[in-house]
Amino acid sequence: MKRVVLVNGVPASGKSALAARLLPYLHAEGLAAVPFALDTVKEALFDHVGTGDRDHNRMLGRASYQAIFDTIAAFPDDLVPVIDAWHGFQPDTVLRDHLARAGVARVIELWCDIPPETAAVRYRARSAVRRPGHPPASYADELLELARCACPVSLGPVVRARGDGPPDDPAPLRAVADLLRTGGPTNPEGGEM
Repeated sequence: MKRVVLVNGVPASGKSALAARLLPYLHAEGLAAVPFALDTVKEALFDHVGTGDRDHNRMLGRASYQAIFDTIAAFPDDLVPVIDAWHGFQPDTVLRDHLARAGVARVIELWCDIPPETAAVRYRARSAVRRPGHPPASYADELLELARCACPVSLGPVVRARGDGPPDDPAPLRAVADLLRTGGPTNPEGGEM
């Protein structure tokens, strides 16, 4: 049974840091986890296709997202992809189609909770050091509104972690590992822990 972990949350919510902690934790627990980050794929495309306006950035994001799931489709069931991305940037039907095409039977979501103001401040700060091609610092104003209404996609069990919480809290990592070891296919209605 093919499983995935969606590390989800708005931009600047702490997804990448959380995914970076989750991977070695899962390895130590005997689970073969493989990292995927939307920005890693998209930034490789920047190098070869170039950067552009907001529409161009979104197009490269969609292409990167599809590339991730097309790659996962070829994985054996014992590998667990950990996908670091804001999974709310497209309609949930797109994610559902990608999961189905990749043969994913179980989805576990690690949701990064963060106060909207903190996400906006972080986004402004990191925009100065991010590669060209990402939305500029002014996107933080839009992000503030997005973060106020963002929520998990809930296509399976949801584990919540504070994106601004203690960086050494093992509870959400342990919960994800436990969910990976137990249970059958995901209930399409999902649910939260």
